[in-house]
Amino acid sequence: MSSVDNNANVLSKEIRHGRTAHNMSSSSLRKKSDLTLVSKIRFPCLRRCLANIQEVILGTKLSVLFPAIPLAIIGQCFGFAEPWVFALSLLGLTPLAERVSFLTEQIAFYTGPTVGGLLNATCGNATELIIAIFALYGRKIDVVKYSLLGSILSNLLLVLGTSLFCGGIANLRKEQKYDRKQADVNSLLLLLALLCHMLPLLFKYAAASSDITAKATLQLSRASSIVMLIGYFAYLVFQLWTHREFFEAQEDDDDVTEETPVIGFWSGFAWLVGMTAIIALLSEFVVGTIEDASNSWGISVSFISIILLPIVGNAAEHAGAIIFAFKNKLDISLGVALGSATQIAVFVVPLCVIISWIMGITMDLNFNLLETGSLALAIIATAFTLQDGTSHYMKGFVLLLCYFVIGACFFLIKNLNYQFNPENKIKTKRIY
Repeated sequence: MSSVDNNANVLSKEIRHGRTAHNMSSSSLRKKSDLTLVSKIRFPCLRRCLANIQEVILGTKLSVLFPAIPLAIIGQCFGFAEPWVFALSLLGLTPLAERVSFLTEQIAFYTGPTVGGLLNATCGNATELIIAIFALYGRKIDVVKYSLLGSILSNLLLVLGTSLFCGGIANLRKEQKYDRKQADVNSLLLLLALLCHMLPLLFKYAAASSDITAKATLQLSRASSIVMLIGYFAYLVFQLWTHREFFEAQEDDDDVTEETPVIGFWSGFAWLVGMTAIIALLSEFVVGTIEDASNSWGISVSFISIILLPIVGNAAEHAGAIIFAFKNKLDISLGVALGSATQIAVFVVPLCVIISWIMGITMDLNFNLLETGSLALAIIATAFTLQDGTSHYMKGFVLLLCYFVIGACFFLIKNLNYQFNPENKIKTKRIY
């Protein structure tokens, strides 16, 4: 046995006890691969290759969606209707997001929980970040803002609401409790993000001249983004080193099994790079076809970006959170919903502002009154919901109602506005 494999076996117990809620949530959609036929192949290289393919491609209950990936590529190459390319690309992103979580966990067996945690924190919302970067490159700033806002809203209201509602219905005769320590930390970071979004918006109403306001808003947004990134890195230190026990997913003794990696380190790394490249390709398709899909379906771009993109893109992670809520394991469900929302709010959003700054593109944290108001009410409603450490189905039901009202609001906005961009001296279309 190689030294790498020995190291993986030594670390397996530590990894098992240090698994995050994201790892636990994604693992609920995995299935055990039967390698009986593959093990009979005589050639070692071919046997390892087929075993890797079986573990990575067929080792998930979402493997039925993988054919959407080549269909989307074929559709783009041969000029299929762009709404079809958009839909196929969106479906193809669903299993890829779950597989990225699986691969980061496999790599963590060899690198240890700290490096694995950093890798998981970086790749946890890779789909949203890649879509945002391609939208930035295409100067579709509103798509960036809408998609990231939608991810936060869906995690706080839809995923958390569905988890609390389903968990409450399934455990009517049990008192559902969860550890408030993790929720308190995430709520504080979300309130920090809300403050950084509200101040640029308030600048718009505080200053007399719109020209002065635009420049000051941009500068404040960039400064606030740096502050949020500092807060996020402090959060990583808090999560991975000083207070790791707050964020470890607790497993019952009956569920604990000795786990070992199913693929090698370099195989996992190669698969992770390949999956990320495919996510980038499909994200480019999504960004390039979203307006045509909007016109064809008669649905506003804001509704597609805020509602459809987050729901389909993170369906695997969301389904896992709901499954654990049924099992009365709310700490895992809360870790998924709040952890993902926090990562997007204080890492992905400010990172996009910094990237746009480097690219010479104007993007600020002013998400406009309606969008920022929706974000504020979602964060406040979530904070009130989680204040006592207990849950019942009514809390989840109210969060779901909030999400449906916000979704209806953006569904009804179909008009087009034009805003003047003083930096580029051109008219930029704000797409609803």
